[in-house]
Amino acid sequence: MMSFKALSDPTRRAILDLLAEGTRTSTEIAEALDLPPPNASYHLDLLRQSGLVTAEKDGRFVRYTLATTALEEATQWLLSLLQAPDPARQVSPDSL
Repeated sequence: MMSFKALSDPTRRAILDLLAEGTRTSTEIAEALDLPPPNASYHLDLLRQSGLVTAEKDGRFVRYTLATTALEEATQWLLSLLQAPDPARQVSPDSL
């Protein structure tokens, strides 16, 4: 799942934290995180490709927004793993 690979990087997680506060341009993100603009653009592109952020052209700027649907899907999947029965705890009829 591409989303989890994107989430593995602390810089990308910091970008998502910023976007959780609202839409921002790549310049605003670069300044907030003290990143060189090309690095911010690189991380934003990976987040966009993974479906975690959306990009919308606004004049000469691109505004990035958190894509909550992808995060909700990943969270639901993780929760389903936690709710799955643990085979190690199950008792088979033979063991009784």
